[in-house]
Amino acid sequence: MTASEELRALAAQFFKRLEESGEEFVFAPRAEIVAAAQTGLEDSQRGAGLALPGESLEQFGRRISGCTRCRLHKSRTNFVFGSGDPEADLMFVGEGPGAEEDRQGLPFVGASGQLLTRIIAAIGFSRAEVYIANMVKCRPPGNRDPEPDEIDTCRGYLLTQIEMIRPKVLVTLGRFSAGYFHGRVGAPMKELRGVVGEFQGIKVVSTYHPAALLRNPGWKKGTWEDMLLARRIYEQQGGRPSTGEVYQPGRK
Repeated sequence: MTASEELRALAAQFFKRLEESGEEFVFAPRAEIVAAAQTGLEDSQRGAGLALPGESLEQFGRRISGCTRCRLHKSRTNFVFGSGDPEADLMFVGEGPGAEEDRQGLPFVGASGQLLTRIIAAIGFSRAEVYIANMVKCRPPGNRDPEPDEIDTCRGYLLTQIEMIRPKVLVTLGRFSAGYFHGRVGAPMKELRGVVGEFQGIKVVSTYHPAALLRNPGWKKGTWEDMLLARRIYEQQGGRPSTGEVYQPGRK
């Protein structure tokens, strides 16, 4: 029996017991029923596919924005879903929102976000042409690293975003997203950079988080190499032409 069949069987039993007991119940819209049911699924079953039939990426984001599945919701100002082109061929995945992202409800809008915008522009793209998201959708208190259980609880949302966008290349920002998408959680960045991985048929390239570059300017050269690799793989995968050109030092 599939997960959907099990849910329908359980629902039938529930309503049968209600009818026999004579108790009243309040009808919930289908979206709320499905969301509640999916919350109770085993982790292996709720890995992705959380969007409702015909639901757009924007609608999916609005529907889950009130999420209370993990402790991070208690201190958030805004749920930071993601932003960009819902049909982007290039997607970036960071770790978690910072203070400014929490305030505005958008990913990468603080100092590290400004740097990311320049990095994206250097390989010929505007932010409107790509999609940007994070492993977790709520800011960890004090900008601490997201905990493994928080990432695990939130991953279904991210996997559904990827499933709906279906990019050709995914660029991870920082060691948490790199380790997850390369299937090597806990591995140091030096072992994941320069390696072209694959996740559900999507090419994966990893680089440093922009916040780390602000603290360690010496890593910018390596980041540029990673981004050129991502651009090369993007073209090999038949990604749509970008509106800009790849930066070439010395060219006016």
